[in-house]
Amino acid sequence: MGAALAGTPETCDTILLGRVTFTEGAGYWPTVANGEDAGFAQWIDKSPKHVVSSTLDSVDDWSNSTLLKGDPAAAVKELKAGEGKDLTVAGSPTLVRSPLEQDLLDELVLLIHPVVASEGRKKPFADDARLKKLEPVSAQPTSSGVIIAAYRSVC
Repeated sequence: MGAALAGTPETCDTILLGRVTFTEGAGYWPTVANGEDAGFAQWIDKSPKHVVSSTLDSVDDWSNSTLLKGDPAAAVKELKAGEGKDLTVAGSPTLVRSPLEQDLLDELVLLIHPVVASEGRKKPFADDARLKKLEPVSAQPTSSGVIIAAYRSVC
């Protein structure tokens, strides 16, 4: 899967994360030195990471991380207005809801894993979310069975 995500560093230079994805990533990505995920690991480790959380007090345990409190959509607007490449939301199914509902995402990339999740899992789309039409940009299967599917909003 790392090879399939290898293009991300070419188009994105800033990462927006929620608390859970940040905590999991901080414990994993800095330890990856070899294998097909090594390039992605180096990129995500050195990239600026903005963590949206109402419960964390610090994000000092992963380099180049900044804690953001408040509205995720406002954070996305501010980050998009800045200089640089694209912004990516990594993981964080709850975090992606607000920017998606407010049409702040240029592209939605879903990693579809070959598993069925049980109750209690967070989902990226709220039960009462308004219908949003998307058009496919690409779909790429990986050797692990994950499908990386990219979509753009249809205005």
